[in-house]
Amino acid sequence: MKIMIGNQNVLYPTPVTIVGALVNGKANFLNVAHVGILNAGAPHLISLSMYKGHYTNIGIREQKTFSVNILSQDQMVEMDYVGMVSGGNTDKSDVFETFYGAIKTAPIIRNCPLSMECRLVDIYELKTHEVFIGEVVATYADEAVLTDGNVDMAKVKPLLFDMNSMQYWSLGQAVGKCWNVGKQYRGKDKK
Repeated sequence: MKIMIGNQNVLYPTPVTIVGALVNGKANFLNVAHVGILNAGAPHLISLSMYKGHYTNIGIREQKTFSVNILSQDQMVEMDYVGMVSGGNTDKSDVFETFYGAIKTAPIIRNCPLSMECRLVDIYELKTHEVFIGEVVATYADEAVLTDGNVDMAKVKPLLFDMNSMQYWSLGQAVGKCWNVGKQYRGKDKK
């Protein structure tokens, strides 16, 4: 039997990312798990929901660019750290080794499995948050996480965030092939 548990958002866990932006000429990074895919085809658009008071937001607004980096489980300490301290009080530019790609104004983390370099498309204002919408301009992958030229999540070992338990989670094993296992459905009339 289902019971009502209020108006909770239970879309967690979500992938943890590190958003990079240039703020006052320095690379700054923030742990962001409220990310979303807005469309699967070109242009590839993603969203970041970030509290308005974050220092990183200043750089995204000024440069109109940012990076979204997906770290591995073995980088959990650094990932959590950049979400705990503000770039307004702490210089986070040396937490990760960085490089700049095609855009030249979005700091990208060199030693992480996956990174997307994005150009700001729009900002949606909420009461306490800003939703940054970005177009993926370039994607970078560590060769070690590729299988036959495709990203292999088992090799990436991304971290997931759950707001309800306030825990980081790991990704489990693949359990079925998308747009395929449904072929087994027989329905009530097809038994």
